[in-house]
Amino acid sequence: MAQAPTIDRVLNLAADSPDDVLTHLQSHPELASKTDAHGYNLVAAAASYGHDRLLKALINDYKVDPNIKDEDGETALFNVEEVRMAKELIELGTDLSLPNNEGQTAAEKLDDEDEQPAIAAFLREIAAGASAGGASTWTETAVENASPTFTEHRPTTSTDANGTHPPPPLPNGLQLNVGTMSPGEAGDEPDPEFRRRIEELASHPDFQGEEGQRELRRLIQDAISGVTGESQAPASSRRRVD
Repeated sequence: MAQAPTIDRVLNLAADSPDDVLTHLQSHPELASKTDAHGYNLVAAAASYGHDRLLKALINDYKVDPNIKDEDGETALFNVEEVRMAKELIELGTDLSLPNNEGQTAAEKLDDEDEQPAIAAFLREIAAGASAGGASTWTETAVENASPTFTEHRPTTSTDANGTHPPPPLPNGLQLNVGTMSPGEAGDEPDPEFRRRIEELASHPDFQGEEGQRELRRLIQDAISGVTGESQAPASSRRRVD
């Protein structure tokens, strides 16, 4: 007889194998609401890793409390890394006003440059919209009325046949003049470090925000002054690493 999976094993599968988690839940539905030694649970894992289908199944099919908390008193909303997952949690019944053990709401904790400031801004807008409408709960209507600027996790970019991404938009006050030159006038090959830094920055969810635009201006200033990537760490190195 096969040994029943533990919650720790299922939680480990949640990152890369959400379908395997769903398979285990069919045979062991009691795992849906279980937590590990630190209160970590499948709702938080599904939200953190961006697995919509697993998240909906846990709450809608297995009736897990959308406000289930870990040992720090935090719901899954404190763990999300994408605006779309924050939106999904609220629509599924997660209360964004619930504080953790330190008295912080998800918006307050995430409103830090090392956390998720874009998600914090989204949550504040949802709260303001619900309050203005006289809502007693955080409803789907309040979410849908939020500014469309918060409906996407990152700016949409297209890719040509050669796999090249178009350059990100320039910050206000900067101009880009495009022309042609002969190979002899072009000089050395473009610095691959600068190219990597710009592409990495453009992929950040807060690229269009104040911090993202500040980083882009800094990159452009570095390029103009001839500063190499060794003199300043790329933007990603200053972000939280989980």
